[in-house]
Amino acid sequence: MATRLLLISDTHLPARARRLPDAVWRAIDSADMVIHAGDWVDAATLDAIEGRAARFLGVYGNNDGAELRMRLPEVARSEIDGLRFGVVHETGAATGREGRMDAAYGDDELDVLVFGHSHIPWDSTTPGGIRLLNPGSPTDRRRQPVCTMMTAVVDAGTLRDVELVPVER
Repeated sequence: MATRLLLISDTHLPARARRLPDAVWRAIDSADMVIHAGDWVDAATLDAIEGRAARFLGVYGNNDGAELRMRLPEVARSEIDGLRFGVVHETGAATGREGRMDAAYGDDELDVLVFGHSHIPWDSTTPGGIRLLNPGSPTDRRRQPVCTMMTAVVDAGTLRDVELVPVER
């Protein structure tokens, strides 16, 4: 049976927005698993997402305080339908990212790494075969034309239907 994923990051509530957009809540409700790559800013958002998500995996980011750091790891891992996922907030500069991630998470440790921090969507594969995904931010577009989140499906050890979804605020 396939697992529908929602990937989000950098929600920055209530600093960048007062609430998550309705489209994000609908996506949370329809996903089999929500993955959040950090920079929540407030614990209330974590509580709300954990309360609504069928399954949840998340990490803290550089803007998250002591309470979130106590509740969430810096790096999280989970096997989802035969694929090894990792989640981390920051991966450093775009230049050289694939090589750094192979060095950090290669050697058959991960198949997919979800990250955030830049608010810039990213989808690439390292020379070692790790799929790198950054969903952008659903609340703070920074230098991007729109806010974003990502959806994907894991089916029998295969990641498919990866889609960058624009989010209206």
